[in-house]
Amino acid sequence: MTKRPRKPSAPLLVDENLPIKGGRVKRRDPHQPDLPFDPMPERIEPCLAKLASKPPQGDEWSYEIKWDGYRLAVHIEASGKVRIITRGGHDWTHRFPGIAVAAREFIPSTMILDGEAVVLDEQGRSDFGRLQNSLGGRGGKLPAGNAILYAFDLLYLDGHDLTKMEYAGRRNILDGLLGGLEGAIRLSDEFDADPDELLRHACSHDLEGIIAKHRDRPYRSGRTGDWLKIKCVQSETFAIVGYEPSTAVSGAIASLLLAALKGPDFVYVGSVGTGFKHDEARALKKQLDKLKSSNPPVRVPGKKLVLTAPTLAAEIEFRAWTHTGTLRHASFKGLRDAADWAEIYRISDGHGNDTQ
Repeated sequence: MTKRPRKPSAPLLVDENLPIKGGRVKRRDPHQPDLPFDPMPERIEPCLAKLASKPPQGDEWSYEIKWDGYRLAVHIEASGKVRIITRGGHDWTHRFPGIAVAAREFIPSTMILDGEAVVLDEQGRSDFGRLQNSLGGRGGKLPAGNAILYAFDLLYLDGHDLTKMEYAGRRNILDGLLGGLEGAIRLSDEFDADPDELLRHACSHDLEGIIAKHRDRPYRSGRTGDWLKIKCVQSETFAIVGYEPSTAVSGAIASLLLAALKGPDFVYVGSVGTGFKHDEARALKKQLDKLKSSNPPVRVPGKKLVLTAPTLAAEIEFRAWTHTGTLRHASFKGLRDAADWAEIYRISDGHGNDTQ
């Protein structure tokens, strides 16, 4: 914004005919020389959905299907570079080559897409286990060439920071960019439907659940309540703190011992003994035997248990929490990657409080 020179203390010295001078111009990012407005941020901490028992009602809410995969931000930069960043801030561009190739099709536009990378099953449902297998399992280095990104928000576009814009406006621009695309980057559809009926429909088709987003809110990092998740079956990430050896299958586990975070400490939340096949049970035992600890993060009652350091994390599906703070009807879905440690479930006042 242009302005006249600051008025001196002696008013008679002011020359009204002086030329108007511009204010000091800040140096621009050398990698973004042609952007006239907002430089692209290196990273935006994601907005997270807060767990709710039922969907909110009202015209101020928008509804989508909840995807079961890896949360990603896709940065398409002015230099022509594409970066794919995980929720925890790790660069996984090399692990999602199909999404990266699709992102380059938008160049010379610059943008940040917020979405979920998934692998679909034969019925078109997102399958976390298949995604993990494509990536080579926990610690694997394989690229998930068959993964696709369902984009559900747009945070930056061609020199404009959109995070202060209300969600309805961001979504409208995103619809114009991605509507009709069927490649490795697709639009996550909004549904103009009764949310209770939408949730019932999602559950009847074995989907994760639905997401509700407040249409009038800006993009705010963290779990603010602007976005809500309503699940058919609960699914969260827990640290593995040991196992019970199998007496039926040689060299395998019978169950995994699980823990959540409460402040800086781990809290035992029960065990899971279903969801893995015999070869997975043997592979898990081999991995956990390397992590045995004489000073485990939690103490678990029981005989013949093997306690380990909380190095591995597992995605666990469960029906509810018991009154004692353990998981009810838990089932193993797959191991999380070490780079995704930010996913570990956190509790505050008691088990079952979703404060992650």
